[in-house]
Amino acid sequence: MTTKHKVIFDTDPGVDDAMALYFALAHPDIEVVGITTVFGNVTAEQATANALYLTRIAGYATPVAQGAPVPLAKAPGTPPGFIHGDDGLGNLETRTAIQGKAESCSAAEYIVKMARAHPGEITLVAVAPLANLGLALKIEPNLPTLLKQVVLMAGTVVEPGNVSPVAEANVWNDPDAADLVFTAGWNLTMVGLDVTHRVVLPSSFFDALAKKHNHLAMTTLQHAVHFYCNFYGAIRPEMGHACFGHDVLAFVYLVAPELFKTQEGRIRVATTGIANGQTMMDKHGKLFYPQPGWEPEKPTTHACMQVDAQACIKLIDATLGNDWLKAPLVA
Repeated sequence: MTTKHKVIFDTDPGVDDAMALYFALAHPDIEVVGITTVFGNVTAEQATANALYLTRIAGYATPVAQGAPVPLAKAPGTPPGFIHGDDGLGNLETRTAIQGKAESCSAAEYIVKMARAHPGEITLVAVAPLANLGLALKIEPNLPTLLKQVVLMAGTVVEPGNVSPVAEANVWNDPDAADLVFTAGWNLTMVGLDVTHRVVLPSSFFDALAKKHNHLAMTTLQHAVHFYCNFYGAIRPEMGHACFGHDVLAFVYLVAPELFKTQEGRIRVATTGIANGQTMMDKHGKLFYPQPGWEPEKPTTHACMQVDAQACIKLIDATLGNDWLKAPLVA
């Protein structure tokens, strides 16, 4: 029997976050023990509302803890409503009333509490700005030894950035938190734009899933994906009516790491200037650099550099096509 991955999902839903959440709930080898929310694609408050809504309409009472509303040091920006919708889910016309509310503790406190209660068992999958992880490290400096592993949808090594020529959005939104995370010393894997830009999902993919399930959760995701695909269609017409998988790839890596090729190296983040948010990787590993910050004792990250895109799409389809949806938990 396969032991399930106990996962805390750190997220800012967000259309691709919704894809990732539903993949995690649907996959038989993943147990989502909690969701922590943060600013990013939407405000932290909206991210919490979306996490509660997405889980409850799918029939799951997963705990949700609200996290950081702003970056650790960088001035806060404005959520990209033109990408995900002002509500993060493609501007839903209506929402069904649901049960449940957020936990009384903060996201950082929830992460630390769960890690202490289940040492060596929890995987943290983070697909948002990394403020919650940074704050959790400040509460519990030994957190890297308490968590089993951390998987990030963040950064890029070779692929151009999506908010500047060198920066990926999650890292750019809170570069100070990201640099803390990349140097903390946990078992860390980065699933960045080097691979997420290779996995393109057409809107028809989600149309077929919505038709198969005929369930509020999948029609909600279908609506959000169409909004998301409209954004990509405007800036990348060569893609057709499609979008990048982005966040869902973090969970695909978790359950099927054999679909990826990784490279190990030290990663640091530029926190100021025109390169703000750049994830810089030491690909050599054995060279001496006079520039401080690249000392041999700095921890390394496994960065995903290649991916079997078609196998990923097949796995996402099979997982979301499973019989995993339940009756909505309505108020």
